[in-house]
Amino acid sequence: MDRLVSKTALRALKWVEGVGLLIIAAATIVAVMQEIVVMLQDGRVGLDDLLLLFIYLEVVSMVSIYLESGQLPVRLPLYIGMVALARYLILDMKGMDTWKIIGVAVAVLLLALTVLVIRFGHVRFPYGRESNR
Repeated sequence: MDRLVSKTALRALKWVEGVGLLIIAAATIVAVMQEIVVMLQDGRVGLDDLLLLFIYLEVVSMVSIYLESGQLPVRLPLYIGMVALARYLILDMKGMDTWKIIGVAVAVLLLALTVLVIRFGHVRFPYGRESNR
């Protein structure tokens, strides 16, 4: 009986997970379309627009990879964070004081170093064949 309950609960959680991922993907696609409308209305495409579209693309890629493999590479959210911080820095640099600029730059550097450490760890200490994280 307990086994049946745990299988049913697992199936329900997987269903909720799938629905949640589809909602995230759909919302991201809507956000991309809204951003395209804004660019068309403005009659220009700026670097801030491109970086925002890149962030949306990374979110869609993350959902796609998760749906395909059932695993989420930890590097993707780190990349999204780096691009988001870079976008923030680019958009608001004029209004920032020196220490805030340095703080954001250091945060990007720390995220980049984290990605480097993770990649080094995967090369130096690879997972077995049964786990492709």
